[in-house]
Formats: sequence, C-alpha cells, structure tokens
Amino acid sequence: MKKGYFVTFLILSLLGLLDSIFLTWEHYALASVGCPVTPTINCLAVTTSIYSEIFGIPLALFGIVYYSSLITFLFLSRKQKMFLHFYILLSIFGILFSVYLVFIQSLLIKMYCIYCLISAGLSFFNFIFGLIFFKSEYKTLVVDTFGYAYKYILKPILFLFDAEFVHENMVKIGESLPKFIINIFNKIFGKRYSNLKQNILGLNFYSPVGLSAGFDYEARLTSVLSSLGFGFGTIGTISNSVYEGNPAPRLGRLPKSLSLLVNKGFKNLGIVETLKKLESLKFKHHLGVSIGRTNSAVLDTNDKSIIDVIEAFKKVKKLKLNNSYYELNISCPNLINSVNVKFYDLKVLEKLLTEVDKLNLEKPVFVKMPIDQTENYTLQMLKVIEKHKIKGVIFGNLQTNKNHPSLNKEEVNQFKMGKYSGKPTFEASNALIKLAFKNFRNRFVIIGTGGIFNADDAWIKITNGASLVQLITGMIFEGPQLIAQINRDLSEIVKQKGFKNIRDAVGSAV
Repeated sequence: MKKGYFVTFLILSLLGLLDSIFLTWEHYALASVGCPVTPTINCLAVTTSIYSEIFGIPLALFGIVYYSSLITFLFLSRKQKMFLHFYILLSIFGILFSVYLVFIQSLLIKMYCIYCLISAGLSFFNFIFGLIFFKSEYKTLVVDTFGYAYKYILKPILFLFDAEFVHENMVKIGESLPKFIINIFNKIFGKRYSNLKQNILGLNFYSPVGLSAGFDYEARLTSVLSSLGFGFGTIGTISNSVYEGNPAPRLGRLPKSLSLLVNKGFKNLGIVETLKKLESLKFKHHLGVSIGRTNSAVLDTNDKSIIDVIEAFKKVKKLKLNNSYYELNISCPNLINSVNVKFYDLKVLEKLLTEVDKLNLEKPVFVKMPIDQTENYTLQMLKVIEKHKIKGVIFGNLQTNKNHPSLNKEEVNQFKMGKYSGKPTFEASNALIKLAFKNFRNRFVIIGTGGIFNADDAWIKITNGASLVQLITGMIFEGPQLIAQINRDLSEIVKQKGFKNIRDAVGSAV
C-alpha cells in the first residue's frame, strides 16, 4: 500500500476512534459537550435514546471496536493482502450501518447528533476513498472472500471428519445444486479472460485449468465445473468393470505436507454404469474420460490387462458421449498386481498402444505418466509413445517415495498404504514437463498436474512446457474458488510478463 493511502486511512480511522470514545463517554455520563440544542439537534437525546444500545451495549462502544479493528487491519495489510480485504469488508459494513443510524435519527428519533454524523461522514469517506484507491482489491474481493471463508471457517470443520466421507458428500452436493445456484457461481467464478484462450488440437480452451482424474470418478460434477472456472475436467479413472475400492483408508489428509494420501485404486462403477447417464448431453467445458485397467487379481498378465483396457475403450466408443478427449492412465501405483502387471515395460507399453491405435479413436488420447521413473527411462517411454497415435502426455501421477523430503514423517506414518498427491509431486512433475518439452515440443501436447496451489505454481508448469494444467489437492486445501483465482492471476501474470496470450508463454523458461 502506498504511504499516502495508508496515512489517509489511518487519519480517518483515528478520528473515528476518538469520536466513538467521546460518544461512549457521553452515553455513560449523561452529558453533552459542544453540541448545540435546537429543534433538530440534540446529541444527548440521541446518545441516550432506546436506539443507542443493542443488548444493553452502547452503539458508541461498538464504534470503538469498529475503528480499532480498521486500524489493526490497516497495519496488518502492509504485510498481507488478506487484511486489506478485511479492511474493505469492514468499511462496507461501516457505511451500511452508518446509513441505518442516520435513518434512525431522521425518521424515528427525529433529532440529530453532530458527533454521530461526524462518525457517519468518516465512514463515508473511508468507503469512497477505498473505492478510488483500491480498485484492484475490490475486483478480487468477492472471490477471495469465499477463499477466506473456506480456509478459515469451513475447512477446519470439514477436516474434523473422514476425508473420503467428506469427499463423497461434497460431490453429491455439487451434483444436486439447482441451476440458479450454478448460474450464481458462474457469475462469480466463471469469468473468462481473452489472453487465456487457446486452441489445442482443434479444441477451444477458455481456461488452461482443468480438474484432474481421481476426483469425479462417478461423473457427478459435469454440470458444475465450468461455473467454477474450469476449462476442462476429466472423469475417472474408470475401468472396464466395477471396482469397490481398496481397503480403507482410501483417502487421507497430510496438512503439513500439503498432500493427500490416495489409495482408491481406481474405485469406480464401471465404464458403462458411469457414462450412460451422460449420453447425448452437452457440456460447457471440455470433458475427458480417463481409462485404466480394472483393479482385479484376475488380470494377472499383461495380455489380460491390455484386453481389459481395450474393451473399456470400445464400450465408450459405442456410447453417444460428447467427450472431447481420453486419458489413458498407465501409472496408478495403487493397483492389485501393479508390480507384476505394469505398462511401464517398454515392450508391454508398445503392445498396449498398438492395440489403442487399432481402435481409430476420433478424439485425442493423452497418456497419464508416472513421476517415479528416472528421466532417462521416461525419455525411453516417450520415444515409444511417439510412434503411436497419442496426442499428448500428462505429468504426472502420485509420489510413491514415502521418504520424499517434502513429506512430514509423522503424517506419513499414520497410513500403511497409499501414495501422495499435492506438493510432494510438484518438483518431479515440473522436471518431467521440462524434459518432455525439450525433446518433444513439436510432437506432444503436455499437460502438467501435481502440487498446484496458486497461479504461480501453474505458471511454473506452463513456462516449463505445459499448455494446460490440472489440479485436485490445491482445491481441497484452498477452496473451490481457487480455479477462479488462478485464472484471474494467470491473466495478470501474462500481461506483466509481456505476453499477448498464455500460449506464447508455454515453455518460455526452457
């Protein structure tokens, strides 16, 4: 905040504080100083009227708290933007309450208190100067306030309950939201920015931010995602046959590590059951379908697993589904037989992709890649993928190293099974995005996922070579308004860095 602005608001708030202290004294002393008594002016009549208290507490005393809070937020705002938003919100409340008090004096008491009018005037100027000096902060106020409410009120409550229980119920609530609520969300969170629009593989993306596979695995949120600002979202991962999920716990929180424990193992209703309700529907965002092999001990060979995956793709082809793309998930570390039956083997990967090629899919396919392989081996995998009809790669999946330095050991020790999302995946994902861009920038569309908690995190992935980004964990920790915040802040970063469009920034750090 500029020094001049700070001094202006500090003077206004200090004057208001002194005025409130004086009014409080008048109320308790039953005296009035310096206030003339006329047919329309009588300070004592106003400060001792039945309207001068709430629950026995003088309104002037609330004024002391109000102006003291403004001063506190003003000083704190020099270190953190959140408190400037609190200052603005409080000043809005102040002007509304001042209007109410002037209304009371004018129509009910029918007398005015000079010092009360001074307080109302100070609130007025506080509000007006805020509108003038803090235009950018007012633009971010509504969305960011949702974030504060989630982070400091709702999240502490939700985190008291089992993570999977909360996830399943929140998804059900999202599915059942009435249309007028979705329209309100769209007004608040769904703003589109021209410098974020891209055409990728013939698809127009109005936002580079998408929902990763693993969140909406029952296809419940297809009507709400765009209203939160998502440009695309992936259903699944879904498999050919139903799987009820690995033994609990399937989901856990690691707050100190900014991570989620994930152990669902492709929990899903099966490809047909999941997607049949979406037949012929149209979507405001680009819808993707993530497909993986059924998590079953019966699939104990690579050939059986390949047949299972291909069968799932064939079933989707038969449905009249308006999806925009597919994801082929070859990298889930939580599957039965995942050690013995794995698509990482180059010969097995070659065979799988050859079978996918034979399907002649009209929509682009992206391969969801692991992040726990060496860069050299990842390059070898990419060289295999390059020979096939795959349009892009996604980096990447979960962190499998329990001893990763980003993980808090106490939190890790709470869970026996599962792998880790969020910040523990961030650096490895970034490195592999960069690797893929250096070697295959003209061959693959690269999607970056893992550890995105703000626009700066997304920007790192984009400048390392990702044309699009995906997230889940950041939304759990920061709130569903995060997507709107990332879109807004990315648009500003693009301008600040001198790019006309975000596509010009892709790979600019490589």
